[in-house]
Amino acid sequence: MSTFTSSLPDDLLLMLADKAKELSVPKNTLIEKALRIYLEQLNRAAYVKSYKQMAADTDTMLLAEEGMTEYLTQLDEE
Repeated sequence: MSTFTSSLPDDLLLMLADKAKELSVPKNTLIEKALRIYLEQLNRAAYVKSYKQMAADTDTMLLAEEGMTEYLTQLDEE
């Protein structure tokens, strides 16, 4: 595991210390979990944005509809 050093505002460090004490976990564990959740949310937001962009793209929607039509035709043939 690598070591990471960072500066944080005093109020944030105080909140971190208080919450770590309240939950009886080390501060670095709390930071790790919070960062993982935050990065996961950023990825989800990026997916949502890309799907919204695709939904607004009529060419992409037509292509998807054509693919679904072909898929349903194949299912009917079975």
